[in-house]
Amino acid sequence: MSQFVSDIAFTPAVKNEQEKRGSRAAYGRMAKKHDWRSEITPDLAAFLAERDSFYLATASADGRPYIQHRGGPKGFLRILDSRNLAFADFAGNKQYISLGNLAENDKANIFLMDYANQRRVKIWGRAEVVEGDSALLSRLAASDYRGKPERAIRFTIEAWDVNCPQHILRRYDETTVEAVTRKLTNRIAELEAEIARLKRQ
Repeated sequence: MSQFVSDIAFTPAVKNEQEKRGSRAAYGRMAKKHDWRSEITPDLAAFLAERDSFYLATASADGRPYIQHRGGPKGFLRILDSRNLAFADFAGNKQYISLGNLAENDKANIFLMDYANQRRVKIWGRAEVVEGDSALLSRLAASDYRGKPERAIRFTIEAWDVNCPQHILRRYDETTVEAVTRKLTNRIAELEAEIARLKRQ
């Protein structure tokens, strides 16, 4: 039986590898002092509200893994309560690999990246496909987003953790870059207008 929330990832086989490679003692102390969380905190809620994409990992009944990118407007991964998330499943390429996997194995993982601030969050849990729940779907749909929601996927959190920023290279989205460079762009336009005026004289 698991003693700590982090045991969802730190299985006996993983702990054995940590022991062999010298990191088990540190992770054992971490679990006793400040283990992973299983409920949504204000910090996690704020992080989710800013995300416009994430990766959903599922696996078939025999353990074959699959990772799918999910995207939408900021905050489209919605908080239902302290342990449950949900998102609209938008119309896509009709492969239905994630749906098929979830039909026979509800274990899933959500992996979220914030490249600009060098943060990543991993969420372990169980996911279920929700068909025909118009109330839930209307709660998840965004009126200003082009994607057509076909169903909902509800995700029950069992554990989550924030990784260290090591090896995350900073990347910025177009909106952020535009906001940062707007002042420079405006100044360049002013200088070009001044040069044109001087040439006319």
